[in-house]
Amino acid sequence: MFFYSTEVTSSQISSDSPLFQRTKKAYELIKDKIHGNILEIGPGEGYGLEILSQTQKDLSISAVDKSKYAIQRLKNKFPNANVIQQRVPPLSKIASDSQDFVIAFQVIEHIKNDTHFLKEIHRVLKPNGTLFLTTPNANRSVSRNPWHYREYTFEELQELSNSIFQVSKVKGITGSEVAMNYYEENKKSVAKILKWDIFKLEKHAPRFILKLPYELLNRFNRTNLLKKHSEIITDINENSYFLTEECDENTLDFFCELIK
Repeated sequence: MFFYSTEVTSSQISSDSPLFQRTKKAYELIKDKIHGNILEIGPGEGYGLEILSQTQKDLSISAVDKSKYAIQRLKNKFPNANVIQQRVPPLSKIASDSQDFVIAFQVIEHIKNDTHFLKEIHRVLKPNGTLFLTTPNANRSVSRNPWHYREYTFEELQELSNSIFQVSKVKGITGSEVAMNYYEENKKSVAKILKWDIFKLEKHAPRFILKLPYELLNRFNRTNLLKKHSEIITDINENSYFLTEECDENTLDFFCELIK
């Protein structure tokens, strides 16, 4: 359980459910599209790979994660997979032109050199191979996240992906009424916490200083929301989120299909 920070949402923690279901939705969107050789970057506990492998039985799976704990769990779950512990970029242990699909959900915002990251993914994809990528909409952030190097607007993400990939399709993942109610309650709760930040450390302090207080306050906030709004949280499932062509203020995450 200690593996799960608020940045690695868990299927086992009830207060994580709204964000867990939001991330899970992305796998549901691609499960009927993938085949052949697939690489997931940052798979965490591996629930996404379970969804994909249950739908497509003939997948050849590679997985790259920086966490020793995650890697051991992945090896236990997927004994035939090529499981690699490594910080990315680069993808030094993945051959060029070897992957039909690469999956990077909620990862790119954690990468300092995002251009190098995407170029490495482009390298390992086969011709006409596809990267499926999600990342939060910067315009929907309720506070600065010290675990993220940056967050993207639609225009920024479109420009970056167009500079590297032949075809770039950027759509949005948004929420139903109950999912957006949770978002609004979370936004209000975070705003109450930030009122105590009289020196505006959240905006100006170095990232490494903010990581521990952010983690503790974020976990406290999610637990508190579960106590106060359990009826909202228990109503949220993967069907509370859906794909939209509109990438505007209602978009929670961007969903990208980038083709080499």
